[in-house]
Amino acid sequence: MRISDRDRRHRLFQRHHLTGKAADGLEAVRAVAALHSSDPATPYLGLWARVKGFTPDHLDSLLLEDRSLWRLHAMRRTLFVVPTSEAGAYLEGAAGDIASKERSRLLGWLEGAIDDPADWLVRRCQEVESLLASGEMSTQEIARALPGPDIRISVGSGKWATTMPAVSRLLLVMAMEGRILRTAAAGSWRSSQYRWAAAARWHDRAVERPEPDQARTRILTSYLASHGPATMTDLRWWTGWTVARVRAALCACDIAEVELESGGTGYVLADDPGFDAADPEAVAFLPSLDPTPMGWKERAWYLGPHTDSIFDRNGNAGPTIWTAAGIIGGWGQTPDGNVVYRLLEPVDDVTADRVEERAAELTSWLDGTVVTPRFRTPLEKELSTI
Repeated sequence: MRISDRDRRHRLFQRHHLTGKAADGLEAVRAVAALHSSDPATPYLGLWARVKGFTPDHLDSLLLEDRSLWRLHAMRRTLFVVPTSEAGAYLEGAAGDIASKERSRLLGWLEGAIDDPADWLVRRCQEVESLLASGEMSTQEIARALPGPDIRISVGSGKWATTMPAVSRLLLVMAMEGRILRTAAAGSWRSSQYRWAAAARWHDRAVERPEPDQARTRILTSYLASHGPATMTDLRWWTGWTVARVRAALCACDIAEVELESGGTGYVLADDPGFDAADPEAVAFLPSLDPTPMGWKERAWYLGPHTDSIFDRNGNAGPTIWTAAGIIGGWGQTPDGNVVYRLLEPVDDVTADRVEERAAELTSWLDGTVVTPRFRTPLEKELSTI
């Protein structure tokens, strides 16, 4: 079976709900496997693009009230929003190895600061869980409530060297291990500071945590359901796993190999349902680090020659404009909050009008709020100065 680049673009446009017709935020997150959250504004803007009538309160409700979504570190140490029903798989299949490395790094940083780092770490974890047993707390509140002196550690090197409270790294490790989790943002929906809760207290029922091999199979199945066909290069990059682990997970999945127009072999689930023709008039404005442009390592089939405009040097995607033909442009905001854009591909008059309408709708929705991406790309920086 051969899949053309055009069919791949139509497939992702439909499956990722770039038509804006997802029933709700949970369906939209499932449609992309995991929603990037390293930049705190990304989940909100990404769901605005996918769910008609979306407001920030909708995502907050799914995270904090309904609790059907969980914000956690997973693949490549990236912060994601994932369905709570799949959180155990992400914790075991992706976050577990990262947590182990982070715990070892923290112990190394503590070596010069205290006599027995391992004992300190065990006691501090217990003390944090005891504090959170009665309710949510911020990092600062936890630090003030913990007994004993405030331990600081030196991290980084060269011009990146700095000191920080050890408790901040401790909370990061505990979250990666699934013992605690991030809850409400400390400020607006653009804030990257969160309150913390004990995972066992936050969720009424224990979250299923499969064995790591089973967890990786579930993660890869979810990814192929939303992003297939994908190449081995894509799979290795998105998961952050070794070749051996990717191959083992592929063997455990029921998959089919396909020939790709762009070259090489792609993998899809054996029961992949295909797709219906995408809406030719639909236009999507996606935020920086959105999981659609970030979902593959080999991107020419939807990105064309625009890598240097849309991505930064480290592979972080900026704000993009999509149709069923792929990425057609990028967008940014002026200091007064106006959404501005540039088309990088020729489009017909109907599409041009729809792009203008969608930019106006996003400007209205943001209502003067300026969102500056954490990782700025050449086109976004240029547009923001217009």
